[in-house]
Amino acid sequence: MKYEKIRKQVLEAILQAVEQGLINGTSGNIALRDDEDDVVAITPSGVAYGTMKPEDIAIVDLNGKWMDGPYKPSSEVPMHTAVLRARPDVKATVHTHAMFATIMAMGDESLRPITPPQCEFTPIHVVPFTMPGSDDAANKVAEALGEDGRSVLIKNHGMFCCGKDMKSAMDATIYTEEMAVTTYYAKVLGNYEPMPEAGEKKMKELIAADKAV
Repeated sequence: MKYEKIRKQVLEAILQAVEQGLINGTSGNIALRDDEDDVVAITPSGVAYGTMKPEDIAIVDLNGKWMDGPYKPSSEVPMHTAVLRARPDVKATVHTHAMFATIMAMGDESLRPITPPQCEFTPIHVVPFTMPGSDDAANKVAEALGEDGRSVLIKNHGMFCCGKDMKSAMDATIYTEEMAVTTYYAKVLGNYEPMPEAGEKKMKELIAADKAV
């Protein structure tokens, strides 16, 4: 099987996302760039993740051309490949419709960290709604992530996260949803108070220097 390593990692990640409630049904998609070749393993379209095998994961090039796999790649190939082309530091990308991230994406306010570990993934901006699977959506997400962003919310759609490897991208996804959950409930209770910007900045510095506890 071609590109067995990255296909297995994509499958493991999508099953993890399903288990943690970040993905329901066949919504959401995950991609991983190969270490040596300019190809990407990505979840296929419309295939139940619980019955999926590594060989079912599609392979595309960095422009989204379908190269291998029995099933058509996800319709969100343009979004994943646009970010991978724009960000050489990124190897893994995750798109989900997780409930609270989707709820918080309906506003225009960027997510702020509630707890210190969340600082690694901020700022998390909101991308205006565009049709899923379109080049317009792909370009807007890549632009919003910029040179070093890890996560964005997409209005009326969900979230998109990325990282230097699959663990890094999954961490961004998990903490983005955690941030959305804690923000939502804090606002409902009327006690929303994100970390002060100075504390957020200092925490980001500690995380970047690998000195965070």
